[in-house]
Amino acid sequence: MKYLHTMVRIKNLEESLDFYCNKLGMEEVYRYDNEGGRFTNVFLSANGDAESNRDKTSTDRTPCLELTYNWDPEDYQGGRNFGHLAYAVDNIYKTCSELMEKGVTINRPPRDGFMAFIRSPDGISIELLQNGKALEPVEPWKSMSNTGEW
Repeated sequence: MKYLHTMVRIKNLEESLDFYCNKLGMEEVYRYDNEGGRFTNVFLSANGDAESNRDKTSTDRTPCLELTYNWDPEDYQGGRNFGHLAYAVDNIYKTCSELMEKGVTINRPPRDGFMAFIRSPDGISIELLQNGKALEPVEPWKSMSNTGEW
């Protein structure tokens, strides 16, 4: 068995691509529009996996995030009850600072130098983990409070 992807349903394709690609740094590797089914699937890779995932079949790619955009409006409930997506980052403090500069709320700051949570525009909880060992706890992070749900 091989893990292939996680699929999340989104309400606004442009807003979600802005969040996942422009803010979080993922890259689109494949897109599929299905006129009969009235949906678009967009597969995103973490930036370290993107080049190796281009032009491969879905079963040959490293794990991806599949965004499913249904053309007919639907109100998706959940986000938090979905669980979460998780990504390793090289520097948790730098990543969180860059996300904040781009207008992303850090719902659970990396007080421990290891873990933070943010949410997508559709309410999907995303865990960011420090690659390797935790960084030394530093201000302003170590005294920063949680914001909203994560």
